[in-house]
Amino acid sequence: MPLPTAADLQSILREHWPMLSRLSHSYTRDIARRDDLLQEVSIAVWQALPRWRGDGSLRAFVARVAHNRCVDVFAKEQRLSASDLDETWPDPHADPLRHAEAQQQRDGLLTAVLSLPLGYRQVVSLALEGFAHREISEALGLEENAVAQRLSRARRMLRDLMGASR
Repeated sequence: MPLPTAADLQSILREHWPMLSRLSHSYTRDIARRDDLLQEVSIAVWQALPRWRGDGSLRAFVARVAHNRCVDVFAKEQRLSASDLDETWPDPHADPLRHAEAQQQRDGLLTAVLSLPLGYRQVVSLALEGFAHREISEALGLEENAVAQRLSRARRMLRDLMGASR
């Protein structure tokens, strides 16, 4: 792909911004640092786009670039912030009890995900974004069976953590 135009980059970033924002959240709780990280990720995506050959999905390519940049910036930090795992919330006015229960479940899941080791948090974050195993493997540079194994172990850890918190 030739060097993208400003319009190309804007379109790509607009399409993938929610995912990039949530992935950035998975590396830092600090809003200012997250915004700085998003800016760095945007630049990294722009610089990497000419290398995209089109043989994989653009979404997976963008996620891999974002992941690599985040790892570069926060390699030593193992913090994960409360990110938007699900943007479809029950209407708090229509059913306040259901909304409160959903909020508690989400908070419990986020707390459990935060406690996972980085390698597991990465695959869980991408899986929660709706990535298929193949896309996660492309994004993180892992074999598909390694992704499946990490997800399986992460689910087991999350079940244990969620069960212990009840």
